[in-house]
Amino acid sequence: MLDVLKEFIDLFLHLDKHLDQILLDYGTWTYLILFLIIFVETGVVVMPFLPGDSLLFVAGMFAARDGNPLNIWALIGLLFVAAFLGDTLNYIVGKTLGNTILSRNYRFIKKEYVEQTHAFYEKHGGKTIIYARFVPIVRTFAPFVAGISEMNYGKFLSFNVIGGFVWVALFLLGGYFLGSVEWIKNNVTFIALGIVVVSVMPPIVQFIKQKYSK
Repeated sequence: MLDVLKEFIDLFLHLDKHLDQILLDYGTWTYLILFLIIFVETGVVVMPFLPGDSLLFVAGMFAARDGNPLNIWALIGLLFVAAFLGDTLNYIVGKTLGNTILSRNYRFIKKEYVEQTHAFYEKHGGKTIIYARFVPIVRTFAPFVAGISEMNYGKFLSFNVIGGFVWVALFLLGGYFLGSVEWIKNNVTFIALGIVVVSVMPPIVQFIKQKYSK
């Protein structure tokens, strides 16, 4: 278990090196690997801890480099589809199996994550599908909870399209245009870690507020 945790931390801290190695080993197949990571991170409710924001940013940085197989516009289109399909799958699972899954108290689907996402819905309504794209863990649970709550699919679909596109395009283009800045290029580890820290701040603040309000 400790070894898995170390590998997971290493993945986050050295995302640029791992992606560089993937590009060397798999070339254009990297598109498929990135597609699957984004799809699973957004679409499989038991996998909320995969890199999302930081992976998109680093992928955008690599797309800006000369001589690599990644094209920024292809990445935006492909990973938008991955994010869209991931949320759609999560919604369907939540709608058809959500209450059954929660009643069995699965180890990786923690009740507090669902409650946290419910709190987002209380505050933001349907726009939670858009806002949640930028918050790890909540991003994975938001469509699942939307399915359990039987949100109107047409409404969910519109928020899913907008949120998925803005999330993917913003981080990819951010990496693409800022990745050429010398300081950012030389401190990818700190940038990736900073993105993770900033991304997880909203649920941490929410948790603290809830704790003290009680």
